[in-house]
Amino acid sequence: MSVVLYDVPGPRARRRVLTSSIIGGLVLLGLLALVVRRLAANEQLEYALYEPFLNEPQLYERLLDGLKNTLTAAAYALVLAILLGVVLAFGRLSHRWFIRLPAVAVIEFFRGVPLLLLIFALFLAYPVVVGDELPALWALVIALTLYNGSVIAEIIRAGVLSIPSGQTEAASAMGLTRGQTLRLVLLPQAVRVMLPALVSQLVVLLKDTSLGFVIGFEELLRTGGQLVQFLGNPLQMYVAVALIYIAINASLSALASYLEGRQRRTVGSSTTLAPAEAGAVL
Repeated sequence: MSVVLYDVPGPRARRRVLTSSIIGGLVLLGLLALVVRRLAANEQLEYALYEPFLNEPQLYERLLDGLKNTLTAAAYALVLAILLGVVLAFGRLSHRWFIRLPAVAVIEFFRGVPLLLLIFALFLAYPVVVGDELPALWALVIALTLYNGSVIAEIIRAGVLSIPSGQTEAASAMGLTRGQTLRLVLLPQAVRVMLPALVSQLVVLLKDTSLGFVIGFEELLRTGGQLVQFLGNPLQMYVAVALIYIAINASLSALASYLEGRQRRTVGSSTTLAPAEAGAVL
């Protein structure tokens, strides 16, 4: 038996949908034509502005170096931020006040401080306090770790709290401690709930590496700016840089969708096998 959850559109509704689609398509084509016309009027479609992308292999070498620096900073910050987020989330979920209160203070402080200010503070204050210079890479990584780790801690906490309380009660009945319950029972289930929000935050982390230009870190955006000064094609170069960021973030989203689907299939197969196994026992 099939269940219909919506009314099948009739002939009039289909005509309205078709008419709206055609009108919307024509409006988009008109806007695109207007953009192309304005670009042509401002001489942004000249071949000389696009020629470096075809005849300058050094351009791609520089962009590749900037991309490597961006991915390096993002990879370090990603791993450290997740570790810090798990520790802070467990601390905030602790029943002991002397663990919970410091975790809350750290989370609220670093969530409230602007990331750009945090990068400046680490890069400029570290030599004054320690007496040694902090490399631009690690100033950026530490700032990203502190900020994103605090946000990820809240994502993990929300995911854990979304799990039904019966899971915690069952773990307690089995004799598990609070830490074991969080680590072995609640966190693995919460991963499926918090995966979309976690991926969104990791995309934000990747884009925030562009703030490293303020301390001289040669990431992708700063490298693109340097190439603009040399080639004199800001619109074309920044569009190319934007496309690289979009491609990387789309890859992250695709990976997250794949992992989410795989987890859903795994959970579904486990749920299907359980009744069959129970029937076999009976």
